[in-house]
Amino acid sequence: MVGRSSTKTASSSRQSKPKTFSDTWDLTHLVKNPTRQLNALLAELDANVVQIEAARPGLSPTMSSQDLLALLRCSEAVAQGSSRLGAFAYLWFSENTKDDAARSFKTQVEERLTALSNRLLFFELWWQSVDDTNAARLMADAGDLRYHLETIRRFKPHTLSEPEEKIVNLKNVTGSSAIHTLYDIVTNGFTFTLTVGGKKKTMNREGLMAYVRSQKASVRQAAYQELYRVFSGQRDLLGEIYKTLVNDWKSENLGLRHFDSPIATRNLSNDVPDQAVDVLLSACAKNADIFQTYFKLKAKICKITPMSRYHLYTPHRTEAKKYKYVDAAKMVLEAYRGFSPRLADLAEQVFTDRHIDGPTRSGKLGGAYCYSVVPGMTPYVMLNYTGEARDIATMAHELGHAVHGMMAKDHSVFTFHSTLPLAETASVFGERILSDALMSQERNKAVRQGLLIGQLDDIYATVLRQAYFVRFEKLAHQMVGDGATGDQLAKAYLSELRQQFGKAVKVPDEFQWEWLSIPHIFASPFYCYAYSFGNLLVLALYRMYKDQGAAFVPKYLELLETGGSEAPQDILAKVGVDMTAEAFWQSGFDTIREMVVQLESTIS
Repeated sequence: MVGRSSTKTASSSRQSKPKTFSDTWDLTHLVKNPTRQLNALLAELDANVVQIEAARPGLSPTMSSQDLLALLRCSEAVAQGSSRLGAFAYLWFSENTKDDAARSFKTQVEERLTALSNRLLFFELWWQSVDDTNAARLMADAGDLRYHLETIRRFKPHTLSEPEEKIVNLKNVTGSSAIHTLYDIVTNGFTFTLTVGGKKKTMNREGLMAYVRSQKASVRQAAYQELYRVFSGQRDLLGEIYKTLVNDWKSENLGLRHFDSPIATRNLSNDVPDQAVDVLLSACAKNADIFQTYFKLKAKICKITPMSRYHLYTPHRTEAKKYKYVDAAKMVLEAYRGFSPRLADLAEQVFTDRHIDGPTRSGKLGGAYCYSVVPGMTPYVMLNYTGEARDIATMAHELGHAVHGMMAKDHSVFTFHSTLPLAETASVFGERILSDALMSQERNKAVRQGLLIGQLDDIYATVLRQAYFVRFEKLAHQMVGDGATGDQLAKAYLSELRQQFGKAVKVPDEFQWEWLSIPHIFASPFYCYAYSFGNLLVLALYRMYKDQGAAFVPKYLELLETGGSEAPQDILAKVGVDMTAEAFWQSGFDTIREMVVQLESTIS
């Protein structure tokens, strides 16, 4: 397979523990001077676009495969340049969403790149029109680009005419994309006030969320109440933003593109059968009782009466410790090295290349992400590190995304990104590596109990919680189409929450506003099932690793090397996974149930 030659990396000779770890990134590897370079970079892209446009009269189903490949190589150059410029714009904006210059640059780049993209629409539309016989002939010689060409044709039933597609693209820049940016600006500008130890503190959301894991129940409750006080205070604005985005999604994807359902759009882009997603979400709902049992045990262990949604992430008594950024980096790299020195070297490269931005600060985009820009370039990682134990897991997660992109470096810019459900494989596996390493080193029973609780908390947050987000979205899209108000959506969300937790966890009324605070629900409808998919997949893969030992590692590395060059079903079939089988998803929940039983055994 393409990419097997990449088993040796330039970083293999590095020391396993560098003396320093960068905590701010260097964006000059993308663009050195945005103000001066923008026009020159756009002119370079324009020259490649002109070259592709010049080939339009010669496009024919009977053209040679070599002529098609030459056109695709030029298209790759456009995609690479666009990705670098778009990445810089978003990363700069992420540093400080209040920075006028960064916001202006991001808007300019989005508008100019959309215009260039519109000029190339003719190629995808032509390729979709090629008859199956000639398409098969041309794809036979496409090599690594075959799946990219298959993907374009997959959207044929939902593609509009060239003028219509251009209008949609232009509309999205000043429509849905602008609304997403507005949501980010508004919510990342929120400030929160909390009284801690008798002193009032003002903080951003990342700072506030650290207190939902406070050792004190009153602080946890106050943190959540403050979070939803602020978000509900803007419920009219945020609710209208959400309804606008939902209606836009409906108008384009159901009205114009004729998808059968709102979620079918996401499924096709992920190249995942509707059946697989239905089975996944059904399995999650059927197994909600596992987590209800877990939270009852946690309440007993942590002495919480009664168990409430305020106290879901109550830390175990061994979790109060704060961790320095450098120590967290060393812990993650050492865990990675215990599984695969090659992955550890790649993760370390993110630090040594200064492609990671660690600390939280005012105006910085919330959350964490990894941006794999182009093949061969070290990905960029953004964190909001506050020193909590969970921040170490987040670091392991995002570095997993980074090594995935680096492992797939020998693929095209069109095929090195894996599709969304598999995109979470390496990130979640990285968390499992870290958790397992910490568990194996620990002999103290109380600490092991705490580690187990931490793992189950994370699994809940990334499996069941995410699946219920998507369940809500499916309902919300239908309700908005029927004219629902924001308050009605909030009541529906609260109902889903209470179904999820049953009688095990009391859900106070203010949690009806939680959906307003979930960025993915606004920016990427139905995105969140990828987390459920990825986590359950990793539980199955990790079980294979525990059974097979070192023999599993090459298979796993090969999976990462594949990137997005094949269909997800084909990639997973190589490791014996059928994503449409209920038994597969159930096996993941069986593993979680075993962990809950293990936790119960620690209670003396």
